[in-house]
Amino acid sequence: MNAPAKITGVNHAAYRCRDAEQTRWFYEEVLGLKTKAAIAFDHISGTDDPRRYMHIFFELGNGGFVAFFDSPDDAKPEHFERKDSFDVHIALEVEGEEALLAMQEHIQSHGKSCLGPIDHGFVKSCYMYDPNGLQVEISTKTPEFEEIMDHEETISPEEIQVWCEKTRAQKVALFGEEALDKRA
Repeated sequence: MNAPAKITGVNHAAYRCRDAEQTRWFYEEVLGLKTKAAIAFDHISGTDDPRRYMHIFFELGNGGFVAFFDSPDDAKPEHFERKDSFDVHIALEVEGEEALLAMQEHIQSHGKSCLGPIDHGFVKSCYMYDPNGLQVEISTKTPEFEEIMDHEETISPEEIQVWCEKTRAQKVALFGEEALDKRA
């Protein structure tokens, strides 16, 4: 059996948006990302299922994208309630603490609340919500980033094992044994 191809990066991460123009304003004017594409469809790609939607792509400095679907025919208000950051958030990176603080000031100049920076040891981050209820984190690596991550890499297998042993009974009670099977 051949080894799988190495994944080299994220092409795009996609989320639902309430309104294409509102989302364009936030990601292009507030965060400074370039709108690379805005493609309107009348059916779900690869199928004959009818659905009107627009797929919008904002280009990141590394060539990847943050993308959104504006699909008003099946949108519900609850889709755009603020998400718990443990459920879903996006972290975008800038180079250096000076750039982080400049970005925070720029975001606030557009009337958006931007909290932080918070020092996590390996990164420093500022936080806000986009118009779609998605938490957006702007972060920069600290000088200790590589050292911390290299250390974490060596202890991660054991840390995961210990954590799962401590939390297994609670998870079985919540989800059932079958849901925790690796092939579920």
